[in-house]
Amino acid sequence: MATSEVSTNFTYDPRPRNGLAHVIGDIGPELWSRTIPATLKATVKAEGGREAVLFVEQGVRWTWSEFAEEVDALAAGILGLGLKKGDRVGIWSPNRYEWLLTQFATARLGVILVTINPAYRVAEVEYVLNKVSCVALVTATDFKASDYVGMLRSLAPELSASEAGALRAERLPHLKSIIKMGDETERGFFRFADVLENGRGAEPAGLDAISAKLMPDDPINIQFTSGTTGAPKGATLTHANIVNNGRFVAAAQNFTNRDRLCIPVPLYHCFAMVLGTLGCVSTGTTMLFPSEGFDPDLVLKSASDEQCTAIYGVPTMFVAMLEHSEFAQFDLSAMRTGVMAGAPCPIEVMKRCVAEMNLSEMTIAYGMTETSPVSFQTSAEDPLERRVTTVGRIHPHVECKVIDAVGATVLPGVQGELCTRGYSVMKGYWEDDERTAEVIDSEGWMHTGDLATIDDEGYCNITGRVNDMVIRGGENVYPREIEESLYGHPSVQEVQVFGIPDKRLGEEVCAWVVLKNGESVTESDIKEFCRGQMAHYKVPRYVRFKDHLPLTVTGKAQKFKMRDVMMEELGLQAERTA
Repeated sequence: MATSEVSTNFTYDPRPRNGLAHVIGDIGPELWSRTIPATLKATVKAEGGREAVLFVEQGVRWTWSEFAEEVDALAAGILGLGLKKGDRVGIWSPNRYEWLLTQFATARLGVILVTINPAYRVAEVEYVLNKVSCVALVTATDFKASDYVGMLRSLAPELSASEAGALRAERLPHLKSIIKMGDETERGFFRFADVLENGRGAEPAGLDAISAKLMPDDPINIQFTSGTTGAPKGATLTHANIVNNGRFVAAAQNFTNRDRLCIPVPLYHCFAMVLGTLGCVSTGTTMLFPSEGFDPDLVLKSASDEQCTAIYGVPTMFVAMLEHSEFAQFDLSAMRTGVMAGAPCPIEVMKRCVAEMNLSEMTIAYGMTETSPVSFQTSAEDPLERRVTTVGRIHPHVECKVIDAVGATVLPGVQGELCTRGYSVMKGYWEDDERTAEVIDSEGWMHTGDLATIDDEGYCNITGRVNDMVIRGGENVYPREIEESLYGHPSVQEVQVFGIPDKRLGEEVCAWVVLKNGESVTESDIKEFCRGQMAHYKVPRYVRFKDHLPLTVTGKAQKFKMRDVMMEELGLQAERTA
């Protein structure tokens, strides 16, 4: 039974139900039955002349009316290429205005947008495009060290002899059209600017007729998971999934048309394209993108110059901003709120954001791609102590519980696996019923793989990953607990804790530490600090100091890479494969 089917014969109470760690979100707020184009249309009608979009690095500013005109031009241009509802179109690019237009232009037509990590290499792009049978791809020319055009030519050498829109590639049998950003003309590619111009002047009535036939439960976005435990999986999300989730996240921050949101997180991820763009579209909030990729200097400068009132980011981004050598010179006086999410949020980092970045109403959000993504969020009204020690309470129209190893719901305060149910759960992994059934059970519960507790007041605390737990000599060790403790060390800027094999104890605890600029600390110092904070079996056996940690584009720590490096250093490859 989905959350929307839960009996309404009760007064909403965020606390656990029936004495168990089981919470149900408020069903009072209306659950919108709207598509993305209908949501944008309503905002354009209400806010037409107000500023909607800024891409600072590209020098682009649009009002809501101007933005809608650009979206329609691109939608008409895409329609002219022969794309139709249900077709899959990939986008492979950093944060550019072309990305945002593609998001809303494809939604206008019911074309399913497939978001591709800008850090992907040839084999990963090949897998994604083929997995969902993409018929078209919108791509940047390059980004940082990635030559997208070069990689595509190596993947599809047939491009050099193809007319644009008529690709027949052996390794990409479904892909017919590639639309390239940038001014240069390339054999086999459409230019984005040309597709956009070809759609100008088209009658809106034709697009309106297409949008009117779209249904809120139609799939509209495929987001690929990181794939650290196997091939990436394509989480399939609907209009209703992501429109409502973006809207409820914005509501928790009290967004209005007077707010200005700084979005430095990558658009390919739910954080930016759901919490960011759709949250703004649902409320008329101005969205600002400082640069193609995260740069703390450009983010701070843009937020200061444009007097942003809100900002989104993962913890590592906030750390980089707080540690900026000229941080005090930026004017963040207009700031009041935002979201820190995407990775476990260290308590000390959150406290500094509130105290030093003027983010007095800063929120923490928790979720996963498969749940659109947010299930829990703190509110601007929550006490600071709750906002720095939990991920808040359950979102509207969502239901969550914590279960033990045999599937029974545990008592409040007891740790177990978090499960989610409701409107926000994905339709499934694209054309992968077997893997979908592994995570969504027969009652509609999404098994997150995250360890959590829900307390007597309904506040949730994420304590780690089920698969991250270290079992040392029979004792369960949760890395998140050790990380939180080490963030309290005055010299520590970042830390990640993980387990590595040990012949005697099964596993041992290892910590990788990044120190603040100018700090000098020894391995013994770190261990001694830990001994004063925790039981002896939790104290890291190995401590390594690093200049930086391996992270995904979205700022999530790649513990598997750290583990591989440590195992190689200690000569543990044989144990790993045994």
